[in-house]
Amino acid sequence: MGVMVLNVLWQVFTRFVMGAPSSFTDELARYLMIWIGVLGAAYISGRRMHVAIDLLPMRLNKEKQVKLKIFVNCIIILFCFAALVVGGLRLVYITSILDQRSPALQIPLSVVYAIIPISGALIIYYKLSDIYLKQF
Repeated sequence: MGVMVLNVLWQVFTRFVMGAPSSFTDELARYLMIWIGVLGAAYISGRRMHVAIDLLPMRLNKEKQVKLKIFVNCIIILFCFAALVVGGLRLVYITSILDQRSPALQIPLSVVYAIIPISGALIIYYKLSDIYLKQF
C-alpha cells in the first residue's frame, strides 16, 4: 500500500510540478491496486468479515448451524479451487507461454495474474482451518 501511495505521489509530482508525467506510474498503480484488492479479498475471508446473509442460520439450532457453515465453507473451497486456483494457474500459464508483457513496465503479465491463484490458495487455507478448528 505504501508503494502505491509513493507511486501516485510521484505521478502527481511529475505531472503537475515538472510538467511531464511519468510513463510507468499509471500502469504500476493499476497493477498494485489489483494485487491489493485480490489479497484484500483473501484477508477478509480469513478474518470472516465478508458480507453474509444470515437469515437461515439464525433459525437453526447450534448443531445445524455448524453443519451449514461447514457446507458453505466446502462450497467456497470448491469454487476457489476451480475458479481461482485452477483458472488462475491456467491464466498465468497462458500469459507466460505467450510472453505477454505490460506496455510501459515491460513486466510479464503472468506476474500480475499470479495473485489470482495465490489468493485462491489463501482462501482455501482459511476455510480449511475454519472447518478443522470449527471457528465459526
